[in-house]
Amino acid sequence: MNSSQSALSHLAPEYIRAIAPYQGGKPISELAREMGLQEADIVKLASNENPLGISPKAESAIQEALLDIARYPDGNAFALRAVVANKFKLAPEQIVFGNGSNDILELAARAFLSSNAEVIYSQHAFAVYPLVTQAMGAHGVEVPAKDYAHDLPAMLAAITPKTRLIFIANPNNPTGTLLAKEALLTFMQQVPKQVLVVLDEAYDEYLSAQDKSLAFSWLADFDNLIVSRSFSKAYGLAGLRIGFGACHPSVADMMNRVRQPFNVNSVAQAAAIASLQDDDFVARSYALNQAGMLQITQGLSQLGLSYIPSYANFVSFAVNEAAKVNQALLQNGVIVRPIANYGMPDYLRVSIGLFSENARFLSVLAQILKSNQ
Repeated sequence: MNSSQSALSHLAPEYIRAIAPYQGGKPISELAREMGLQEADIVKLASNENPLGISPKAESAIQEALLDIARYPDGNAFALRAVVANKFKLAPEQIVFGNGSNDILELAARAFLSSNAEVIYSQHAFAVYPLVTQAMGAHGVEVPAKDYAHDLPAMLAAITPKTRLIFIANPNNPTGTLLAKEALLTFMQQVPKQVLVVLDEAYDEYLSAQDKSLAFSWLADFDNLIVSRSFSKAYGLAGLRIGFGACHPSVADMMNRVRQPFNVNSVAQAAAIASLQDDDFVARSYALNQAGMLQITQGLSQLGLSYIPSYANFVSFAVNEAAKVNQALLQNGVIVRPIANYGMPDYLRVSIGLFSENARFLSVLAQILKSNQ
């Protein structure tokens, strides 16, 4: 890099230069190049993707939508808005669509943060929360976790007159912990009305019926609540990038003012509509995840490894020399997620895959642990 290129970075604000970019899970193609492996021999269990792929209804909708991609998408997502509103009993004006649910988190930050604002989030919570905070020049307040979960009383105690946003992931990524609905409702009742709470529910479809969120019904009582959902997990549309937020219409109005005009493409909109109409696919995804979670956690226990009980489609487990074990897994064609950047250097996170993929992970892990003895 020459000096003129280097100097250009100083044109960005200091808070932008200080950002450590988000690191996603390693792609299969990249590992194949690095290790000289065949892509077909690689198992990726790093990014919490749906191993079943997408709904057959979504696949058909995608094929049809491709015929019209020369046209701009509906910037207001009229058809998708109607389906989401009907399915989740929301008013159309309460809904904001994003290029993935990450976009919803960023829209909330862009709409409501300024350089003197404070944002509260938990230790070991989703890495995007501090990123969007820092990108706005706001001050992040990380509250220590309690047993790898959100400590809601401590988060309440951290609120100051400068607090504008609170991010809460439920279930949490990367720990998989779940906050009780009663505790969350009590928390909302105690948060000052001028503080917005962003409740990130990207993994709600993987919850049992008794654990599923009631947050959409809380919107009538809390104007300061934003609920975000994703189509990237159980619906399998990670590659199309689509999610939505639900909130008070006045909050949605502010978020839509900073939203890019065509932030959700037409193919994603069509796929999302079809996915919401395929409850059988979501039920199969849930059942596969439950069986796979049991397979992996039992396997980890048999290997003498402890793990954090998870309510999502992944599980984080403790292992000695986690970085070394992760590298050995990669060399054997198994991709999991190191989470040292979440303050958990002794843990790895593994997504729930197909039965054969889970078995491959456990077998390779067993060989690595045996060779390290």
